[in-house]
Amino acid sequence: MARKLLISLMVMLIAQACISYKFNGAALDYNKYKTVSFAQFPIRAALVYPPLQQVFQNKLQDVVDQQTRLTQVDNPNSDLRFEGEITTYNLSPQAVGDNAYATRTRLTIGVRVKYIDNVNSALSNDINVSAYRDFDSNQLLIDVQDQLCEEISTELVDLIFNQTLGNW
Repeated sequence: MARKLLISLMVMLIAQACISYKFNGAALDYNKYKTVSFAQFPIRAALVYPPLQQVFQNKLQDVVDQQTRLTQVDNPNSDLRFEGEITTYNLSPQAVGDNAYATRTRLTIGVRVKYIDNVNSALSNDINVSAYRDFDSNQLLIDVQDQLCEEISTELVDLIFNQTLGNW
């Protein structure tokens, strides 16, 4: 009896191993999709932190490069295209202490992305995503800004990837 149970369990495990999983989340037919291009993402927010544009752009391109087999080209007529703008970069108080001063501050970054699918236009989409990080108000923004922009950009890129190439 134990032997039959063990054999059944092994058969189930082998059967599960034969199922194809895509751990990177990309849901693309590489027979149809070969190329991707990226426009610049200018900062259109009221507050501007110039390094943010390059940090965000690099992260987006790196994730697409690492998680797909698409070739990046400099051509707006590529199979897929990402363009848009950084629309939000703001600070807001989140918690007030006994002395009526903020004890926590939130940095929020928002991005508008136009995802263009030149192979299947029905999959093209306009996406607005935002993410934030809180930091202690006794820290100067200049001391935490680079790290926060890196973290928030990573989250934004994950959201964008999942809503476009991840086909969520």
